[in-house]
Amino acid sequence: MSEHSKPMGQMIHDSAPTTRQIARFLTAAAIGVGLLVLSGLTLTGTVISLVIATPVLVLFSPILVPAGIVIFLAIAGFLFSGGCGLAAVTALSWIYNYVAGKHPPGSDQLDHAKMRVANKAREYGQYVQHKAHEAQHKVHEATHGS
Repeated sequence: MSEHSKPMGQMIHDSAPTTRQIARFLTAAAIGVGLLVLSGLTLTGTVISLVIATPVLVLFSPILVPAGIVIFLAIAGFLFSGGCGLAAVTALSWIYNYVAGKHPPGSDQLDHAKMRVANKAREYGQYVQHKAHEAQHKVHEATHGS
């Protein structure tokens, strides 16, 4: 039966939401409204606290600002120190795994780079030997040629 031949009441009944869909919608709406109310109360409490605390902060700012800076620098120092320690432990672990032959991530790139550096060193060594031999030959010609 095509959609045009159905009676209007049948089409409305087929498109009506099920009880489960209605329950889901109502639950989501209730949770959303509750969270929106909590958000508004939190914002109101924050604004009231800020209004009350502003005079206190202004009076104690000569003490609080330097103390805040010191606390910030201390926390930043501890975090930086911990990050450097973590990086060192990670690097040492990677080096240990590489030396032990376990092929950690990136070891293939390191091996390739090591091979390229060795090849360049070998080429440069041969170049230096060739130039030294040429210089020695020129010196020999200059001393024996005149």
